[in-house]
Amino acid sequence: MEPRNDTHVSDFLLMRVTENPELQFPLFILFVSMYLVTILGNLLIILAVIYDSHLHTPMYFFLSNLSINDICLSTTTIPKMLVNIQTQNQSIAYTGCLAQICFVLIFASLESSLLAVMAYDRYVAICHPLRYTVIMNSHLCGLLILLPLFIIIVDALMHSLMVLHLSFCTELEIPLFFCEVVQVIKIACSDTLINNILIYFATSVFGGIPLCGIIFSYTKIVSSVLRMPSAGTKYKAFSTCGSHLSVVSLFYGTGLGVYISSALTSSSRNTAVVSMMYTVVPQMMNPFIYSLRNRDMKGALRKLISRMPSLL
Repeated sequence: MEPRNDTHVSDFLLMRVTENPELQFPLFILFVSMYLVTILGNLLIILAVIYDSHLHTPMYFFLSNLSINDICLSTTTIPKMLVNIQTQNQSIAYTGCLAQICFVLIFASLESSLLAVMAYDRYVAICHPLRYTVIMNSHLCGLLILLPLFIIIVDALMHSLMVLHLSFCTELEIPLFFCEVVQVIKIACSDTLINNILIYFATSVFGGIPLCGIIFSYTKIVSSVLRMPSAGTKYKAFSTCGSHLSVVSLFYGTGLGVYISSALTSSSRNTAVVSMMYTVVPQMMNPFIYSLRNRDMKGALRKLISRMPSLL
């Protein structure tokens, strides 16, 4: 019997994290721990930037926004997955799935945009140090955050509305641990040509353009640093970019892993695991990368931790 066309869907079924009941509790503890580390680590970065006046610069303003975005992206996917593991119920409401699609698109795209903005900030700081404070003024910093955010929200809402107009069959199992627009479209019964065109266009805009901006910025940075006469100056310039380059490599590296996994393997579970890591690991590791590789951030975190008893 062919699947029945059903426009009015009440809920979808997400993939089980594990089919082995003995692994459910250890995996639940693992993801709870990763989520708490993500929240606490990024929250410490935000508080350190707020309370330390030495960090009231464009570089750390963008970093605090990246930490806020990382908290939001992790919160969009992990809590629902934890509830499903605990209750052993893989269903997600239709409206909840649409909301998850929208927020994943917003925060994943904004992550890419913020990394590009941070690369531009490092480019101005190293290649135009005398004009840095003039170029990276508060108005431009605000614009570099708000303008991409507005465009990204419009794009995410457009994708969500396009999914809203699709009809679905009785096969409502999404081969991921969370609702992702590409996987939801794959299980639709109606024509998805326009949806796929929009996805390819959005991916090239919100993934390709920021990546090209990052590559361009670092090409200029490397060219400028290599012309510096002092080895100490070169080291200092490169060290200011080390943390950002590590974060960029982690984010785009896991993103490339998702693409390669979906292209080379027929196992939906392997693709699901890699996709989950893409929305968990970079967000968890970013605070460690910046706190371990950045002397100013380490000092600010020490001050914050020592002041915490008086703040509580």
